[in-house]
Amino acid sequence: MRARIRRQYRIVRYVLYRETIVSPADHFWTFAGTFIAIASIGLLQQAGFTQQDGVFLIGSFGASCVLLFGATNSPLAQPRNLIGGHVLASLIGVAVHKLLPDQLWLASALAVSTSIVCMQITRTMHPPAGATALIANIGSAKILGLGFWYTLTPVLSGVLILFLTALVVNNIPAGRSYPVKPLVWPRQLRARVIRFVRLR
Repeated sequence: MRARIRRQYRIVRYVLYRETIVSPADHFWTFAGTFIAIASIGLLQQAGFTQQDGVFLIGSFGASCVLLFGATNSPLAQPRNLIGGHVLASLIGVAVHKLLPDQLWLASALAVSTSIVCMQITRTMHPPAGATALIANIGSAKILGLGFWYTLTPVLSGVLILFLTALVVNNIPAGRSYPVKPLVWPRQLRARVIRFVRLR
């Protein structure tokens, strides 16, 4: 009995450990992708705003980088989830803040919980987006003053930088691909363009 338990323990430990092994090449690409993405957003911020404003660099982007470059194959890191989750959560966060501007605890709780449910419904679950909804309620006066512009910048502009960086960096090494399923729309767009040219 003890021998069997020990054997099962060794198997489980091996499987769990093996699942967490990442090759040194993956460490490099994770670092490179994250560095390029955050540096690009930071440079954009530095070019247009003082460092105290912190408008372009929001905390949820760091968490998104963990998924995009550290867990590239995760369903939660895919483009639909990344873009849809952040945009949806930012809209909900701002709407709740406008509805309950003086009730920080209630607005924060309502924004995050509603965002999660809406992401579940729309199949755009992206955990860092919960922070995006929260930041819309607890952010600096500069962020709160943006209103619905918060969705356009910093959220959408930052998310597009993250997405484009992930698209380039994660497709350079042979063992990585992003997104996991190839994008369908470029092929559909190409077919429509060819059809349009032939009709003319």
